[in-house]
Amino acid sequence: MLLITGATGYIGSHLVARLVAQGEHPRCLVRDRKRAAALLPVEKVELVQGETIKPETLEEAVRGVDTIVHAAFMTADRKQSPGNSYEETNVFGTLNLMRAAKAAGVKRVIEISGLGTKPDRRGTYMQGRFLAEKIAMESRLDWTIIRPSVLFGPDAPFIKGLTDLLRTAPVVPLIGGGKMLFQPIYVEDVVTVITKVLAEPEKSSHKIYTIGGPDYYSFQEIFALLTDAMHIKRPEVFVPRPLVGLGAAMMELVLPKPPLTKAAMTLFSFDNITDKESVERDFGFTPTSFAHYIAEYGV
Repeated sequence: MLLITGATGYIGSHLVARLVAQGEHPRCLVRDRKRAAALLPVEKVELVQGETIKPETLEEAVRGVDTIVHAAFMTADRKQSPGNSYEETNVFGTLNLMRAAKAAGVKRVIEISGLGTKPDRRGTYMQGRFLAEKIAMESRLDWTIIRPSVLFGPDAPFIKGLTDLLRTAPVVPLIGGGKMLFQPIYVEDVVTVITKVLAEPEKSSHKIYTIGGPDYYSFQEIFALLTDAMHIKRPEVFVPRPLVGLGAAMMELVLPKPPLTKAAMTLFSFDNITDKESVERDFGFTPTSFAHYIAEYGV
């Protein structure tokens, strides 16, 4: 039995769709059955209502489970609020899940993390993801960690945040000069990687896979692709990171879903890239080009 946490999230919902198309019947941990019914093929999956931050709800979810794909994380595009924090969800939620899994005799966990995960200040998004990885690796389960770069695809959070910003901002804000590099990867390619890891437990045991698309793009190049696809023109303005960080903080104060968060700003503190051959080398296929995808499907 396979359990997917975060089954209604961006990667989780695409993974569920792929598995169902392949004839699988995964178990899905969901917070709200009614919401899940609108997002998932409920007649072809098993829904268990619960939350990783509520350990008492996890016993039923992990019962009889052999493998867990853990994707129930609060991502950097979402702002924190009372009862909904990076530390609570990403750290303590993962700890609760690993404890429940171990007690139930689960053998394996595949954790969906992010490229560039590293230690940071307590309570930050990055520190939460770092500790979540650490918890999985120390769980005594057979673990695999997958670290994708920023995602693209229909309504991908990173790209949607940028397009929302472009629709409302009078200028193109080139954060830190726009030279920071990204390696966007198609969500369906990430799903293919997950399914390959699921199919080859011995090969992927106790490994961290850092994956990205086939090309690097500067932030300025990403904006150029998006503005072309949206048929809009905006003057480019070079904006220092601290100033953009202040703007993100202000948007978090007044907007329920800000196009840019303080946590998302951490993605602009380093080149969000890995080996261009990472997917082909480890999984035997060439991932989809971001530029080709935008040219064919738009934003």
